Amino acid sequence: MAYQMDLETLEGRAETEPKLRADVRFVTPSYFATLGVPLLTGELCRDQASGPTMMVNRTFANRYFGGSAAMGHHLTMPGNSYVTPSEIRGIVGDARETGLDHEPQPAVYWCNDLLQPGTYFLVKAHGDPSTIISAVRRKIHEIEPMRSVYDLTPLSDHISDAYAENRLRTILLACFAVTAVSLACVGLYGTLSYLVSLRRREVALRLALGALRNQVVGQFLAVGLRTTVLGCVAGMVLAAAFARLLSSMLFGVTATDPETIAGVLAIVLTVSGAASLIPAVRAARVEPMQALREE
Repeated sequence: MAYQMDLETLEGRAETEPKLRADVRFVTPSYFATLGVPLLTGELCRDQASGPTMMVNRTFANRYFGGSAAMGHHLTMPGNSYVTPSEIRGIVGDARETGLDHEPQPAVYWCNDLLQPGTYFLVKAHGDPSTIISAVRRKIHEIEPMRSVYDLTPLSDHISDAYAENRLRTILLACFAVTAVSLACVGLYGTLSYLVSLRRREVALRLALGALRNQVVGQFLAVGLRTTVLGCVAGMVLAAAFARLLSSMLFGVTATDPETIAGVLAIVLTVSGAASLIPAVRAARVEPMQALREE
């Protein structure tokens, strides 16, 4: 569990410097190896027997101490006599512990083995973690028979449950997007097919006068692609207008990421080109004499 707290340094800070505020977690030294949080600078904190120590994440060090200068400082929690002032022994990487859709916040890890009813235990398993649930429950009962053991669930399931709403929203948006592209392609195909039927005699006359069939294909294909390009421009304008709203639903990519936008445009143009190509090829296959004889 994390608690956002105000902190102070025993070394003191200038009044012009920002106040120290961070998410405080009480962990054991093995916490970082269990979750795979990398050590960036210094050394991992040790047990209380070697003196009170702590770790801070990169965001905390950069925001309040300009990076590695945080090493060696002693932090305390004002007004809390149960927390011993501790020395920062190392800087670890940022972990999105509050959610993948939230930027890492300044975090302080107080290293001790203080146990209380709300303590959470993390166990790293090789293979299927559900196979060791009964063993973990039995071991904890051996150590502390009166302690209640509950909510033994793989971490992946906790993460999956936490993002169920975001996942559902993503699936719905993806379905809407596929439906929109499909409808656009069907509409484009139908419009071009109707245009070809209206200009059937015109095409036949051009072919009879010596026009090449690939020129006819190119003409009708250009009409479809021109319509698609106008739709893409309108879509990019709307995407830019709603960039702030879209950014809250994205992870690992911005609402204006050029590679993503280029990929989407390429997909839309390819699908629309295929939808336009069929009527264009059918127009080029018109037999001039037969079409001109038709009333």
